[in-house]
Amino acid sequence: MGIDVGIRHLRAVVAVADESGYSAAAARLHTAQSSLSRTVQDVERRIGVRLFERTTRSVVPTREGAEFCLLARGVLAEHDRALAHFEGFLRGDRGTVSVAVLPSLAATLLPPVLAAYRAARPDVAVEVRDGLAGEVTALVLSGAVDLALTVAEDLPATLQAVTIAEDDYFLLVPSSHALATQAGVTWAELGGEPFVAFDHASSIRTFTDRVLAREEVPLGPVTEARNVGSVAGLVGAGLGVSVVPALVLPMTGFADVVAVPLRDPVGRRAVRLLRDPRRPVAPAVAGLVTMLADAATHGIGLPAGARWTASGSPDPRLSPSSGRASG
Repeated sequence: MGIDVGIRHLRAVVAVADESGYSAAAARLHTAQSSLSRTVQDVERRIGVRLFERTTRSVVPTREGAEFCLLARGVLAEHDRALAHFEGFLRGDRGTVSVAVLPSLAATLLPPVLAAYRAARPDVAVEVRDGLAGEVTALVLSGAVDLALTVAEDLPATLQAVTIAEDDYFLLVPSSHALATQAGVTWAELGGEPFVAFDHASSIRTFTDRVLAREEVPLGPVTEARNVGSVAGLVGAGLGVSVVPALVLPMTGFADVVAVPLRDPVGRRAVRLLRDPRRPVAPAVAGLVTMLADAATHGIGLPAGARWTASGSPDPRLSPSSGRASG
């Protein structure tokens, strides 16, 4: 078996070397001089060499002692750094938080929250993984991420969901369109209009199809696109109108489009924070959960047509104790 010395031994030897004597070193370590002397002697016995020589005025390291101190300082620095990191982890000041999120939420709702979070916890690393609703849910279910932000309504019963915000749906039209100057538009007024739809994997498409079918609104020619930028560009080019939620609107500003509020019925969606209650919550993760749930109290704004819900109201479909569906 190799040399067996611990952190206590290393600190004792380094303190004696730094202070050039046992009395000052003992005071630095808040221990008795006799105890410190025995500790250094124990180290010398374990490694089989003398570490210090006493002169008329001080205690100085031998050649072996100087080499040992060089090694000891490196070990102590790494030891102290690791423990400081762990202490920061326990406080929530260090670590990593991973969030899966819909692209529109990643671009609009999440950034100001993360900016406030980073200001309070500058040493926490944050990983944002954007994807469509099914992908986002799968990531939190598999444990690949700590949290997820989604607007999906059909959620696995094993996940805990908290509604943190909501936004309204708007009609997106070319700026030259006859409806662009209206204060509000009913869904019935979309009858016969050429329409730019999100593809079927989008939660926006699911909502839009459901309302149009329920209100029995027949559309004109339909053009499909996958992402917000494509939809906005197609609408701006005059290929049709579209329906988008408020948190998507900031991503359409490059296109020549106008957003008009929709009514009869007013479309509204809930933004939910998901996590798996079976997984332990690291302090840094808990800090972000709190920031998201209480974003309104931190003065974090949202685009027009979107709002934070009061103190992260629990999703009524979920039991607060188990996170399972209540009905």
